[in-house]
Amino acid sequence: MSIDIPRTAITIEEVAAAAGVSRSTVSRVVNGSTAVSPAALEAVRQAISELNYVPNRAARSLASRATMAIALVVPEDTSRFFGDPFFAAIVSGINKRLSRSDYVLNLIVASDDPQDKATAYLRSGAVDGAIVVSHHTSDTFIDRIAAAVPVVYGGRPLREREHDHYVDVDNVAGGRVATEHLLGRGRRRIATITGPLTMHAGVDRLTGFREALAAAGLAEVAVEDGDFTSDGGAAAMQRILDAGQPFDALFIASDLMVRGALPVLARAGLRVPDDVAIIGFDDSPVARSVTPHLTTMRQPSLAQGECMADVLLAMLSGGEPPYVTILDTELVVRDST
Repeated sequence: MSIDIPRTAITIEEVAAAAGVSRSTVSRVVNGSTAVSPAALEAVRQAISELNYVPNRAARSLASRATMAIALVVPEDTSRFFGDPFFAAIVSGINKRLSRSDYVLNLIVASDDPQDKATAYLRSGAVDGAIVVSHHTSDTFIDRIAAAVPVVYGGRPLREREHDHYVDVDNVAGGRVATEHLLGRGRRRIATITGPLTMHAGVDRLTGFREALAAAGLAEVAVEDGDFTSDGGAAAMQRILDAGQPFDALFIASDLMVRGALPVLARAGLRVPDDVAIIGFDDSPVARSVTPHLTTMRQPSLAQGECMADVLLAMLSGGEPPYVTILDTELVVRDST
C-alpha cells in the first residue's frame, strides 16, 4: 500500500521569491489590490500558477487589513508648521498625488514625542506608511516609527542609513549658485544666515556658500544660524550687525529669514540692494511680498511633495523606487541684488 504524503503548503514568501517581488506585493495581488504594477502583477500570477499556491484564508484576512492611510509627520511646533509656506507647498504636492490614489492623508505635527503618543499611534497599525519632513538630529522617535512602517523622508536624514528613502533638492548646488550670483554682482564681503545645522538643508546650503567663496579666494564675513524662521532671521541679522564686520551681501538660507532680517537692516540705515545685496532660498510667496522683491533660489516644493508620495506609494505596492531622488534648484533674479 502506498501512502500519499501531502506536500508542505507553499508559503507567501516562496511565491514572493519566485516572482522576484516583496511579500507585500504578493499580499496585494492575492487580496485584489489595484496598487500593483502590471509587471509585478503578471510575475506574481505566474508564480502562483507554477507553485500551485493556495492562499490561507486567515492570512488573507490579516493581509487585507490595510488602513489606506498615510501619515505626514512634521517634527516641528504648530506655529512653525502653519507659518512657513514651505510646508503648505509640500502638503499640497502630497495631497495632489494621493488624490489620484485610494489613500487618505493624516497630519501629525509634533516638535518631539516625549510620551510616545504619536509614535504609539503610528506603530499601532493606524497607517500603512509615513512621510517625514523637517526632521532634526534630536528627533530620535522617528527611528521607532521607521522600524514599524515604510517611511519616506523629505530631505536627507542626518543619520542617513543605507536603505533610507528620501527626496531632497540639491542644497549644496543651491547655496553655491546663490553665492556665485552675489559674487557676479561684484560683492566681496559676504555673510550668511544659515538654517539649523541639525538639518542637512542647513548644513548643505552652508557648504555650497563656502565652496563658492573658496573658489573665489574669499573668506566668509560672518555665519549665523537663523533656524529657518522670521524671528530667527531677525536675531541672526542683529548678531551680524553687532559683530561690527563690514559686509556688502548676504546669502540667507530661507525667504522667511529674509523677511525677519530686512527690518533690522533698515533700522541700521542699510539699503537693499545699494548697501547690501540679498539672496534668499525657496521662492515662496514671501519673496514677492517683501520690498524690494527678493532674488532667491527656487526649490520645487510642490514637486517634492508629489515625488515623496510617489515613492511611498511605490513602496506600499511592492515596487522598488529609488532610495534617493534629488531635484534641482533654480536662480530667480529680482530686485534685492
